[in-house]
Amino acid sequence: MSRGPELVTLAEPIPPSDLINDHLAPTPASARTWGRWHLASLWVGMSVCIPTYMLAASLIGAGLNWWQSLLAVFLGNLIVLVPMLVNGHAGTRYGIPFPVYARAAFGVRGAHLPAVLRAVVACGWFGIQTWLGGLAIAELLGLAWPAYRSLGGDWSFMGYGAPAFAGFGLFWVVNLYFVFAGTESIRWLESISAPFLLVVGLGLLWWAMDRVGGLGPILTQSEALRAAAPPPPGGFLLTLFVPWVTAMVGFWATLALNIPDFTRYARSQRDQMAGQAIGLLTTMPLFAFIGLAVTGATVILYGRAIWNPVELIGRLATEQRSPLLAAGALIIILIATLTTNIAANVVAPANAFSNLSPRRIGFRLGGLLAAVLGIVILPWKLLDAYQTWLLSYSGLLGAVGGVLVADYVFVRRGRLVLRDLYLHDGVYAYRAGINPAAIIAVAAGVAAALAGLLHPSLAFLFRGAWFSAGLVALAVHIVLMRPARERALAFEET
Repeated sequence: MSRGPELVTLAEPIPPSDLINDHLAPTPASARTWGRWHLASLWVGMSVCIPTYMLAASLIGAGLNWWQSLLAVFLGNLIVLVPMLVNGHAGTRYGIPFPVYARAAFGVRGAHLPAVLRAVVACGWFGIQTWLGGLAIAELLGLAWPAYRSLGGDWSFMGYGAPAFAGFGLFWVVNLYFVFAGTESIRWLESISAPFLLVVGLGLLWWAMDRVGGLGPILTQSEALRAAAPPPPGGFLLTLFVPWVTAMVGFWATLALNIPDFTRYARSQRDQMAGQAIGLLTTMPLFAFIGLAVTGATVILYGRAIWNPVELIGRLATEQRSPLLAAGALIIILIATLTTNIAANVVAPANAFSNLSPRRIGFRLGGLLAAVLGIVILPWKLLDAYQTWLLSYSGLLGAVGGVLVADYVFVRRGRLVLRDLYLHDGVYAYRAGINPAAIIAVAAGVAAALAGLLHPSLAFLFRGAWFSAGLVALAVHIVLMRPARERALAFEET
C-alpha cells in the first residue's frame, strides 16, 4: 500500500451533501484517542461472551477433539485478522466509518449493499446475544424472587415462557442505554470490563481444575464428549475441520468488514494493528478453552456435560445455597454479553442505517432500528442452527470482504480521495453512484460458494464459503477494475 501520511484529514470543509452527517464525517484528530490497549480491550470485551464459551460444545459435538477445536478457533481468528487489519488501516488513516469506506469500492450509493448486508447479520447476532443475556437476567431474578420462575403460568411461545421473554426485554432496554450514550461510552465500557472479565475467566478455570484434580482428567473427558459425535461422512480435513475453520472465520467475518467503525478513533496504525492482534489472537482461544475445561469438569462432577454457563451457575447456587455467589456470577455474564453486543452488533447497523439517509437517521435512531430488527429476527430460532447460520453468511460477507481488500490494496494501493467519498460527482460516482464491477464481483463470489450445493464433488466450495467467495470476488474485482486502476492512482490524497 502507499506510504502516504499515516493520518489524513480534510484540507477544506465538505460542501453541503446528503452523504454526510456528524457521525459519518471523518473523525477529527482531536477525537483519535484510542491506543492499543483500548483496541485490545475491545477484543477482550467482544471475545469473552457466552457464544465463545460454548464454541467448544459445537466443535467437540461435531467430532473434533479438544486440541483440534482450539486449533480451529485460533486459525479462524488468524485468517480473519488479515482483512481486519487491511480494512482497519483505512479507518485509521482516513478516520472514516465502514459505510463511507465502502463507497470507494462500491460507489457512494452502491455502498448501501455491503453496509446493509453487514447490518442484517449484526441484527441477528444482536438478537442472539440479547436473548442469552435475557436468560441470565431471568435466572438472576429467579434467584432473588423465586415466584418469578412461575410468571405467566403455563403460557409459552415457541417453547419459552414469560420469564425468558421478560428477561429478554429487560436486557434489550439495557443495551439501548449504551446505544443512546454513544461510541465513547463503548470505549469506557470495554476498557473497564476487559481485565475484570479475564480474571473471572481464569477463576472459572482454576475452579474446574481444583474440583476435579487438575487439567488431565478434564482433557480426558473431552474425548468422552467427542465419542458421542457421529463420524464425518468423508475425509476429516474437508468434511469436518475446514468447515469449522470457516465457521470460526464467519464468527468475526462481520467485524472484518466494519472494523473501520472503531479504528477510525485509533491514534496510529501501530496502535490499531498491535491492539487487534493482541486482543483477538489470545482472548478467544483462551475463553473457548475455559468453556471446554469447565464443561469437562461438569461431566466428572455431575455425570453430564453442562455447556451453558447460566445453567451451571444456577446449579451451583442450588448446591451451595449461595444466591449471592450466583447473582455475582450472573452479573458477570451480563457484563460479558453486554460488552460483546454493543461493540460487535450495534455500531455497524447503526452506521449502516444512518448511511441510508444521513439527514434523517443518526447513530441513535440507527441503533434503535437495529435493536428492533434483533427481535423480529427471532434469535432463539437462530440458535437452533448455529453452524448453518455461520456458514451461510460467511460466504456472503466473504465476497464483500474480497471486494474491499481488492479495491483498497490492489486497485488503489491504500490511497483514497477523502473529500470525494462525500460527493455525488467525485471519483466514486461511477454509474449513478454504483460501481458495477463491485456488484458483479460480489455476485460471482456468492455464486462460487453456492455452487458447492449443486454436486457432492463441489461441496468444499460451500464448506469453505468464506474462502471460495472471498477469493473469487477479489480476483473478479481486480480484473474488472483494471481499466480504472491507472485513473484511480492518478488522484492524490487530500
